[in-house]
Amino acid sequence: MASSVLILGGGAIGSAVAAYLSAGGWSGEIRVLERDPSYAQASSALSAASIRQQFSTPLNIALSQFGLQWLRAHPECGLSEQGYLYLADTAERADGLRALHAIQTAAGADIALMPPAELKQRWPWLTCEDLHLGSWGRSGEGWFDGWALLQTLRAQALNQGVRYLADEAVALQRDNSGAIRGVQTQQGQVLQADLYVLATGAWSGSLAATAGLDLPISAKRRSVYVFRSPEPAPACPLLIDPSGLWLRPEGPNQFICGGTPLNDAPGLPLDPEADLFEESLWPAMAQRVPGFESLRLERAWAGYYEMNDFDHNGLVGALPGCANLLLACGFSGHGLQHAPGVGRGLAEWIRSGRFETLDLSHLNPARLAANQPYRELNVI
Repeated sequence: MASSVLILGGGAIGSAVAAYLSAGGWSGEIRVLERDPSYAQASSALSAASIRQQFSTPLNIALSQFGLQWLRAHPECGLSEQGYLYLADTAERADGLRALHAIQTAAGADIALMPPAELKQRWPWLTCEDLHLGSWGRSGEGWFDGWALLQTLRAQALNQGVRYLADEAVALQRDNSGAIRGVQTQQGQVLQADLYVLATGAWSGSLAATAGLDLPISAKRRSVYVFRSPEPAPACPLLIDPSGLWLRPEGPNQFICGGTPLNDAPGLPLDPEADLFEESLWPAMAQRVPGFESLRLERAWAGYYEMNDFDHNGLVGALPGCANLLLACGFSGHGLQHAPGVGRGLAEWIRSGRFETLDLSHLNPARLAANQPYRELNVI
C-alpha cells in the first residue's frame, strides 16, 4: 500500500481527492502541487459553475446527484436550484430529449418534458413559436459559487493535514518499469511519492506527454459574457438554446451567457472570443428572449475545458502501463460539479484498491487502448 501521495493540480478535483483521502482514516503523506495558489487561470475559478442531471450516461447523473448532496450540505456555495431548460426546435431534437429523459428519470432525476404551450405559460418572456419541446430540471439542477466550492475543499484538506506546495509540474519522470519515479518542477526540484494523481485539468495531456504518455485531452477555450437587461426574465432557468447559446441569471437583471465557439482550436489564449457575442450570441438571445434585444454587455472572461476528445467523459483511475499514476482529468466541462464524487471515489481506490460507494469503473483509462468509449452526448 502507498504511504505517500502527490496530487498534481490543486483545483477542485485535486483538492477533492485530498480532502476525502485525508478525511478517511488514511495515515500516509498527502501533498498537492499547485502552480498558482491564486488560481487566476484555473478552470475551477473560471467556470460558469453549474450542476445538472440532464446527462446521457447514468454515471454522470449519479455523480451530479452526489454533487448536489454535497452542495446542499455547504450553504456557503450558494446553490440556486432553478433548473436547466433544454429547448428543441425540430422533431428530431425533441425525440432526442425524450430518449435522454427516459435515461434521466430511470436514474431518479426530476426532469419534466414540456410542450410549447406549457413553456410559454411558465416563462411568458420566452419565444416558443418555433419550439417542439423543452426539458426542464424541476429540482436538483442549477448553479452555485464555484470559487466557494474550491476553497471549501481546499480548506478541508489543509485542516486535515494536507500540504499544498506552490510550484509547477513541468515533467513526469519514469523508471525502467514504466512507473513514475518523480516529478520535475519549475523551481528545479524533483518530487517523489509512491502514488501520483494527475489532476492538472486542461494541462493534463501536455504534462502526460513529457513521460511519453498519450492522453486525448486538449485545452478548449470557452468564453463567458456578462450582460445587463432592462427587461427582466422572471424565474429564468439555465437555458440551453438549439442555436448553441446558453444563458442564466447572475443577480438582479444581470445574466451570463456563452455558446458554441466560432474558433474551437485547442490551446487558444485565455482571452474572450472577440466576435462570438456580437455575431452569434446576441442575435440568438434577441430571437429567444425579445426583451434582451436592448441588453448591455458589461464584461467577459474565458476559461479552458479539459476536453477529452475520445468520448467527452472523465478519465479516472490507474493508467495501464504506469500503475502508480492515477488519472483524474478530461471531464470536458462537467468536472466542477462532479469534483466531490470523483474525489470520494479516488480516495476510496487509494485506501482499498476499489470504488466503494459509487462505481467509477466506466471512467477507467483502460478504455482508451481498448477503443471502448463511454460517450457523453450532452456536452455544452
